[in-house]
Amino acid sequence: MKTSMLPERDHGAGDGTGGWIGDIRRSIRDADTDFFRISPLRYWTDFLVSLTAAYLAAYLYLVAAPGSWPQLLAFPIAVFWLYRLGSLIHEVCHLGAHEMPVFKAAWNILGGVVTLTPSPFFTRHHRDHHSRRFYGTPEDPEYVANVMEGGNSASIAAYVIHVLVFPVLVFLRFLLAPLSFLHPSLREWTLRKASSLTLNRRYERKLTPADRRAILAVEIPCFLRAALIPGLVLAGLNPWTRIPLLYSLAVVTVALNQMRQLADHHFEGDGGKVDIETHILDSCNFTSNDPITLLLFPFSIRYHALHHLFPSMPYHNLRKAHAHLAATLPADSPYHSLDRPGWWSVARRTICGAA
Repeated sequence: MKTSMLPERDHGAGDGTGGWIGDIRRSIRDADTDFFRISPLRYWTDFLVSLTAAYLAAYLYLVAAPGSWPQLLAFPIAVFWLYRLGSLIHEVCHLGAHEMPVFKAAWNILGGVVTLTPSPFFTRHHRDHHSRRFYGTPEDPEYVANVMEGGNSASIAAYVIHVLVFPVLVFLRFLLAPLSFLHPSLREWTLRKASSLTLNRRYERKLTPADRRAILAVEIPCFLRAALIPGLVLAGLNPWTRIPLLYSLAVVTVALNQMRQLADHHFEGDGGKVDIETHILDSCNFTSNDPITLLLFPFSIRYHALHHLFPSMPYHNLRKAHAHLAATLPADSPYHSLDRPGWWSVARRTICGAA
């Protein structure tokens, strides 16, 4: 069952038409504003500004004299805009199959291939994270219960090491892509276990024929892009220092993303299936404007619990929808309890435990 305001492309956690979840859905449905209306101008503006700023700053960082002040200044600027550019993969994922096809193609060609983060390696498994069947279970690619094990030093170290090696693994995934065709079993393992942009090592991707075609379509240009990095060095066109410089950009950008992810949810599940209310109560809305929260949650994705209620709601409408709900829902609605003052208020418990 779907309400009239929930488009067919909505891959939400469930309908939740009763109780306080139902109140939220009815409030959005009865609002004078259509919070599901997409603004192509907003999507294109955010994309082109992020793309231009990221690549310009990255270019200045890569060509500046090693250790010079232009290089030191360009590095954080490049990371900031690369992170914002990469965050748009989330918005590409939640666009409907026939919505803004030119935008999705442009993001993949100009952003996804260049940064080795094409959307076919994210879209399907991210939707599993929103699924009522998979959320919080071992089949959820983005949810690891007790990820830091209450501040256990070994688990924290393992998490940090995984972040450090993740850019290398992604690079090798594409550079060695032709080898996956040597044997059908190797190809199948590659598609299921090495074709998702997730740090959940246990996740195994479920594939449709369309997924297989989409992965193959981006593997070829991504292989060429990956091969170009050492190829230009071997040809003497780039200095060998280009490789560690690129790695530095990649690893800090990945680190920002993983820092954000530590506070998307409370990660208090036990690995079992949960109902829609538990799903949403395990998620967070960040309503403060502290600098760290604004840095880690670009494009209004800090309203993460609201996003899980309405995955198809465009990112640029989340803030307005949250304000509408805050003003119209009863004072005792559990929705208000989803608000958190800032990233650290949740991340601290994820990293250090409840004590």
